[in-house]
Amino acid sequence: MYDTMSDEIARAVAQIRLAILQSQERALKAINQEQLQLYYGIGRFISANTRKKNWGRGFIDDISSHLRQELPGLRGFSATNLKNMRLFYEAWSGVLENSSVLTDKFSEMAQKAGEDELQSDEYQLNVFRQIQLTNFTDFPIVEFFSISFSHHISILNHSKDVDERLFYIRYCYNFKPTTEMLPAIIKKQDLFHNQGALPNNFARTIADYKQAFRAVQMFKDEYLLDFINVEELGMRDEEIDERVLENSIVQNVKNFIMTFGKGFAFVGNQVHYDKLGHDHWVDLLFYNRELRRIVVFELKKGNFKVAYLAQLSAYLRILNDDERLEGENPPVGIILCKNMDKEYVNYIMQDFLQPMGVATYKTADEVAPDLLKVLPPKEELIKLIDEQKE
Repeated sequence: MYDTMSDEIARAVAQIRLAILQSQERALKAINQEQLQLYYGIGRFISANTRKKNWGRGFIDDISSHLRQELPGLRGFSATNLKNMRLFYEAWSGVLENSSVLTDKFSEMAQKAGEDELQSDEYQLNVFRQIQLTNFTDFPIVEFFSISFSHHISILNHSKDVDERLFYIRYCYNFKPTTEMLPAIIKKQDLFHNQGALPNNFARTIADYKQAFRAVQMFKDEYLLDFINVEELGMRDEEIDERVLENSIVQNVKNFIMTFGKGFAFVGNQVHYDKLGHDHWVDLLFYNRELRRIVVFELKKGNFKVAYLAQLSAYLRILNDDERLEGENPPVGIILCKNMDKEYVNYIMQDFLQPMGVATYKTADEVAPDLLKVLPPKEELIKLIDEQKE
């Protein structure tokens, strides 16, 4: 009986398992929301009493100690965590309680409460908890209540600006980093200030938020192509210069890929496409496993020109129609040129419908002398590259 029904049993188990996991996830979210509301209310209560100097030094420590005596096994209410609740409240009260929706809610509650009740500890603790989830304009309320209190405190401790904090709240919600990972992400990688450094239209042309975010983080606005023989550049024919640039990249394709990170595979250069009797030659073609997209690089020796975007857009359209496989995402393109005006590029790019960005490059002769001093000698770099090829 079980042998003949195994497939049906497997499907039933899978469906029930999914229902259980979804229910557990909803329960955890509800618990997290309730906890954050409680901590916010406690933070309000502590802030009001400590900032008005109602409580003296060591008062919070005494509260923590007595709480743990009266509620054995209670976790999360150390003196440090109580101070973190105050930090949590003070960091967000100005944002949350200045919203018109929230202000109306407070007014309504205040009208129903008497003067004595307004001053009561219970009222102070429950004001925020009664608000529940509200659709604040431009405030990621779902994301805010979905990440843990420890994530919130890490974000507050390592970033100061409201926009930056909201950015990392969304990041935690979407990418689930651990609290141990957050300080490095905020301080070392500095994702907030590096986002969108590359002029691009990814947010508008890539529907999936996570994919758009990954694309923004994957490409820098400037690259060091120190393996290019600069003596070969500077010829009169710009197209010849671009071929020299391309050939240098192809000959050092491993180094080129390493500037972008993992997940890139080289497909080819000067890849020919005949579309409706018209020839098209794509400079450099890659595939990225993480994005599941073909990635096009168009190389330009000189300054940015608007015509480059039209050319790249045509290539992306052809690749989307002729090369994109089932399950893959639409291709993305990057123009690599010598110089650009970022503000102008972002302005011009608004009406293009294909996902694309523009970056610049530097060659070794343009690197600051101080930086070159800390790089290994050229002979050692060549030796290292040769060893990697073996």
